[in-house]
Amino acid sequence: MLLEFSVKNFRSIKEKQTLSLVADKGKELLEKNTFQTGLKNIPRAVHSAVIYGPNAAGKSNFILAMEFVEETVLSSAKAKQEGEPFRVKPFLFDANTEKEPSEFEIHFMQADIRYQYGFTVSPRMVVNEWLSVYPKGRPQVWFERKYNVEKEKHDWIFGSFFKGNREMIANATRKNALFLSTAIQLNNEQLKPVYDWFEKTLVVFDVGFGEVLGDEYTKEICEENKDAVKAFLAAADLSILDIKLEREAISPERFKFASDFPSEIKEMMMKSMQTRVKVAHRKTLSSEPVFLDLQEESDGTRKLFALAAPWLNILSQGRVVFVDELNSSLHPLMVRHLIELVNTPALNKSGAQLIFTTHDTSLLDADIFRRDQVWFVEKDKENSTHLYPLTEFSPRQGEALGKGYLKGRYGALPFIGEIKIS
Repeated sequence: MLLEFSVKNFRSIKEKQTLSLVADKGKELLEKNTFQTGLKNIPRAVHSAVIYGPNAAGKSNFILAMEFVEETVLSSAKAKQEGEPFRVKPFLFDANTEKEPSEFEIHFMQADIRYQYGFTVSPRMVVNEWLSVYPKGRPQVWFERKYNVEKEKHDWIFGSFFKGNREMIANATRKNALFLSTAIQLNNEQLKPVYDWFEKTLVVFDVGFGEVLGDEYTKEICEENKDAVKAFLAAADLSILDIKLEREAISPERFKFASDFPSEIKEMMMKSMQTRVKVAHRKTLSSEPVFLDLQEESDGTRKLFALAAPWLNILSQGRVVFVDELNSSLHPLMVRHLIELVNTPALNKSGAQLIFTTHDTSLLDADIFRRDQVWFVEKDKENSTHLYPLTEFSPRQGEALGKGYLKGRYGALPFIGEIKIS
């Protein structure tokens, strides 16, 4: 469960900007769009959040920021070599910030325990890193590292609750690697739940969800649980009665993969290419179904089929998903359907969360989102991105949010100048 994500001095983001998924005191859609956290001071969180704003305002940079955090946690200790730089860009429109490190911090829940983890990095090194844990509501500082410029090395602080060989892990941590990542490489069990959240719970798509998925995964799931896929498609009000998989023999010579291509993915793709999907529809005036090849279905149906298995996995595993331009290549009604699945407790029993950017104002609807689920971004005169919630404007319950946004009531609209033709 994600509670809060903050980023500072990253790309178009200059000052610290914070996206919160903590529910406010509003009662609308309370049982549907929010869920209990188990924390006394933060009783409920929202299932989803949407970010609106004009092109080039910085919406995508929040997705890229989370992607950078995920990548750094998972790979800094094992994929990087000594001295290899981070692919991080500070805010370049200020002479001071372009020389300062970028900062990231996440508050999240894992196995009913709240964690506060963050780090600052420059292109060449990790400058600071910290982790506080709230097992009983009170903070415990487990570790903190700060780069000492005079000594040209990090100073380390370890709390009494941190377990493991502190000095060995600290000495093994390179300047361009996170302590968290290094500790996992050295089999520290205490930090494994923190690492697991980034590896198994967090999912980031820096392009539209519908653009990056093939149907291989859904074909795999159909082998094991066809009924779940049928239910997913039926919930979208498609007239599909059944799904049938047919095998066809294809010569191995037709499959060409690089020598280092992962064998697991290679096997799944080969199996998928040998599998044809047929879907059944009801004949007019007849109880007999007629099966059509999936490739004969509409583009929307094919995309929804490809989305079925990943989305079912997101819901069943309680994943936290960031998607840039969720509506890209997807019909607005399909996007609404995906959001509704996340916002429906009977289907989202594991606390999955969805954070996405979009331009689609048809989704800016009080029947879909609570007021604390809607966020906006816009740039100031210094080209710096600002993120702010709809609740800052105290909209009335049931207010026509889409209409209000297009009228400029909440800002975050593109500036369209007058075109003069001489």
